[in-house]
Amino acid sequence: NGKQICQSPMMRVPGCVATVHVSTTLIPIIHDDNNINTYSPDQYFVRVDGTADALISKGLVALVAAAFSQASRPTAQQILEIRPSTVAEDLGLRSTLSRGRNDGLASIVTIVQQQIRSILLNSNNLSSDDNIVISSPRATVSNNDDDHQNSKDKKKKKVAMLLSGGVDSSVALSLLSKDPNYEVHAFYLKIWLEDELQHLGVCPWEEDWKICQSVVAHLSSTSSAAISLEAMSFQHQYHEHIINYTLSEARRGRTPNPDIMCNSRVKFGSFVSEIMQRQSFDYIATGHYARVQHFNNNNASKLYRAPDSIKDQSYFLSTLSQEQLKRVLFPVGHLEKKQVRALAEDFNLPNKNRPDSQGLCFLGKVKFDNFLQAYLGEKPGNVIDVLTRDVIGQHKGLWFHTVGQRKGIGKCLDPKVTTRGPWYIVAKDPIDNLIFASNEFDNSAILGSSRSNFFVEDIRWISGHHPHEQLVLQENNKTWTGRFAMKIRHGPSIARGSLSMNAIQTGDTISICSSSEGRIELDDKDGGLAPGQFVVFYQLGCDECLGSGVISEKHWTQFLLPTVTPNKVFYPMANTTTAASIIN
Repeated sequence: NGKQICQSPMMRVPGCVATVHVSTTLIPIIHDDNNINTYSPDQYFVRVDGTADALISKGLVALVAAAFSQASRPTAQQILEIRPSTVAEDLGLRSTLSRGRNDGLASIVTIVQQQIRSILLNSNNLSSDDNIVISSPRATVSNNDDDHQNSKDKKKKKVAMLLSGGVDSSVALSLLSKDPNYEVHAFYLKIWLEDELQHLGVCPWEEDWKICQSVVAHLSSTSSAAISLEAMSFQHQYHEHIINYTLSEARRGRTPNPDIMCNSRVKFGSFVSEIMQRQSFDYIATGHYARVQHFNNNNASKLYRAPDSIKDQSYFLSTLSQEQLKRVLFPVGHLEKKQVRALAEDFNLPNKNRPDSQGLCFLGKVKFDNFLQAYLGEKPGNVIDVLTRDVIGQHKGLWFHTVGQRKGIGKCLDPKVTTRGPWYIVAKDPIDNLIFASNEFDNSAILGSSRSNFFVEDIRWISGHHPHEQLVLQENNKTWTGRFAMKIRHGPSIARGSLSMNAIQTGDTISICSSSEGRIELDDKDGGLAPGQFVVFYQLGCDECLGSGVISEKHWTQFLLPTVTPNKVFYPMANTTTAASIIN
């Protein structure tokens, strides 16, 4: 059909202890119809070759090569649809291979998939009239968009890359800079509140900025395309959208999540609005660990968890709107952290050995409690045994504690009480400035209910509408209920449970109430359902992130009502004191 055999160069497989290289060859499938000229993955068989300096690693390469050239001859499209993290299980080898070998096998398949995409998009054999269609939710950058139809003469897509100085965003920038489909411009966002918090610690933004400059200089010197870098101050926007939100939630006794708000309101909000007024960008790229799938029609873009369950950041991206998500690229979202570190080494990035950052991005090395102390001061109040209503201690401010907390609560309690622990915080009363604690966290039937049944508010769906395929109308016609996988907080843990929302009847139609509230019943108890925390919903049996909601205070009612006069008072209620600053 006029197609040629195309082979990728040997590429090192990151994340392997041994030195492993693989090369992928695409072999055209012979058709009777000579008019078929679409350069599509389903038009090619795949051959894999490779080398390794360790015997077992050689075996893994041979295993992949044999699997992809077996009698059934899977096409390149079928190989692109494989989930690398499940290859060992699909081959029946997960229990036989060590964890490291399982990861190595997944890394080899990931590189083969990258080479397939690279051949189809970048081969010199393609002409300006060739049509390339690739559909895979695991693409390094989502290549199944019409905008990604590539040719030598096609105008490059313009990408605004958010660079932080960390390894993840630096590797993401490196991958984009080496892709001929993109014209990349790097931006560093200055959001550190040095004018207000300089007395609490050393300002980190100057160090970050210098690292960003060195990374861009290194990449510009090692590639044919020059990369621009600009620092932009978003301190005012961050104060307005993130700091005020954080302090408002803390005052109410809730647990804020500034990182979620930073993504939706600043990085993919204020920043996008600002740069779009100056010039048009097709995409906004970051170093987040998450995957996004775009479509070559008007279907909604989809967000997926990253293969690295520990680093997965889909939780922090769950409030993005469709308009925001459609512009997003996550170049390292399909990789595991160790693979990103290996790529940083391969690219010889100046910050390849820099440790991961910890804590909130606008605080740097400043502790969150010190930040709250500076802005909100102290407001002492009593700690109450939720079951006996005894006053068992005194806290310095509701905002210094969160529901489910055990560590650090002992210093607030009377020494006579601490011996009856461990104690956990189970609720807060912002009106009367009380903290409720219990040493029956795992045994009490009352507390057990509060750890699995709760209300959510401000429910938002990434698609822009309710996931009707996940919801079933109950027999009473009063509620719609669906089963979801959920994240109560950032991390690898996945909970399962049901979300119920009120139904409303209009004529013969029963639909979901327009209210953004619902009730969740978890299959298992959770360690701490703190109002203000986000619950993120995922499709069961799938990595797709569907949306999120915010935990409400409603399940605290059983602790706060009826009000009971404490039986004992170890500490008198102190007068309220606050710092002389700073919020407005």
